[in-house]
Order: sequence, then structure tokens, then C-alpha cells
Amino acid sequence: MSTAPVVLVVDDAPQSLGVLCASLEAEGYTVLVARDGESALARLDLATPDAILLDALMPGLSGFETCRRIKQDPALSHIPVIFMTGLSETPHIVEGFDSGGVDYVVKPVRAQEVLARLATHVRNARAVRLARQAIDVGGHGVLVLDGQGRVAWQSPQAAAWLREFLGGQAVPAAWGADEATPHRRAGRDGRVLSVRHVGAVGLGERMMLLRVDVPAAGGGEAAPSRLGTASLTPRETEVLSWIAKGKTNRDVGDILGMSPRTVNKHLEHVFEKLGVETRAAAAALASRELG
Repeated sequence: MSTAPVVLVVDDAPQSLGVLCASLEAEGYTVLVARDGESALARLDLATPDAILLDALMPGLSGFETCRRIKQDPALSHIPVIFMTGLSETPHIVEGFDSGGVDYVVKPVRAQEVLARLATHVRNARAVRLARQAIDVGGHGVLVLDGQGRVAWQSPQAAAWLREFLGGQAVPAAWGADEATPHRRAGRDGRVLSVRHVGAVGLGERMMLLRVDVPAAGGGEAAPSRLGTASLTPRETEVLSWIAKGKTNRDVGDILGMSPRTVNKHLEHVFEKLGVETRAAAAALASRELG
């Protein structure tokens, strides 16, 4: 499988960026092209690039609005967006960053400058994505609170659990005030959110690990699910149950608050534990034993 980084170039006149696209390909990038915001969003339903080079002024959706929509999708929000535009006034640059862009290049673009900026942003974004996926695969969410007890950062899994267990309310003050005691909050179907402090991470911020326990059928503490002789974690069981219902990786990611790639990682573990090689075989086994 190719590991070449993928860049989506969004511009209503892509022919004007021929030199840039050629330079990107010469540096080993796979280049995808879209002519407007709607087409870019459609491309993102099919492939997740490592970075997006985005024109600010386009027919229909502006680049700024396109960026906002990308950043609202938890499965896409990690992708660095670099604006390319002839708009060089301060208010335009500020809007670019406010909409979620990480960099701003004024046209006419200089290919070598873009390549240098792009390499840095792709490297940083990949490191963040791998860290988030490692957290999700481990079955935990990570939450960072600032000195006032407000959310400073949260992993995708933590964000999904906070929506489920807090219903949009602010994080309880006790979570930030009492670091010695693990905190728990009951949810639907007997599920329990556990919150444990890890420690300070600088600037008055504190990190917490979140986990959801699912009670066993007979009561008591959470237990792994079993299919035949295989023992699945609660998160693997959730992923498999949705796959058995015919959901795609993107659907499952949207439901559980994780990226499609993280869903795929869970499925790799499920396939290994069940001794199957395809999602159809895993789904058939789940349908028979999980009901």
C-alpha cells in the first residue's frame, strides 16, 4: 500500500497551478484536484488527504466556509488547511485563521515556499493523528482542562463521551477541583463514564483519562464481550455491532466519534481475534452470536 502523502488542491482555476501541482508530484505527493467547495467536500467523502491547499475566493462556497465545514467534521478536523489566495489584507488573513486554516499563502504562489510549509504541516498533522488514533485504539479518551476548569483540548473519543454523558453541559467543577478522587457518571443502559487525573501538563492545565465501562449481563463490573472463544473489548464490540448492521467505517466513526481509520484499526484487531479475514465473515458471526 502506498504511503505517499495526499494533497487536495481546491481552486476554481486549477490550470493556473500547473507548476505547483507538478512540483508536488515531483516531491512524491499524490495530488487530488477539486474546482469548488462542494466538490472538495465530495472528494473528502471518498478520500482523506494529509493536507488541503484551498483557494479563498471561489464560486458557491467560499474557501473560508469550506474550511469551517471541514473543521466541524471530527473525522476531518485534523487535516491542515493552507489558504492560497490573492486576498492579502489583514481582515482576510484573520478570517482564514479564524475559519480553521493553519497557514496563508498569497498568490501568485511560489512552489518551493508552499512545499516547505506543506512538509511541516503534514508532518505535524500526522503526528497528532497517530497520537489520537493510539488513544482511541487503547479504549480511552483524553481530556485537558485549563486553570479555570474549561476544556482546553479533547480527543475525538473524549468529545463523543462528553456529549453522551454530559448532554452538552459544562464539565463538572469537581472534576478540576478534586484530583485525588476518580470521578464517575452513570449513563444509559448501565454504562458508566470513569474520569481519572493523570497530572499537570503545563500552563495550569491538567490531563485526564476517560473510559466507559459496560456492565456484564449479570451485573457487576464491565467485562469483555465473547464471541466463540474470542474476547473483545467493549469498544471492539460496539464497532462490530454497527458493522453487522451494515454501516460503513465512516458511518461507524460518525456514530462513535472516531475517525474511519481508527474504526479500521479496531476491525483489524477484531478480525485477528475472531480468526476471520473479511468484514462480511465478522458481521455474520456477530449477527449470529450478538443477535
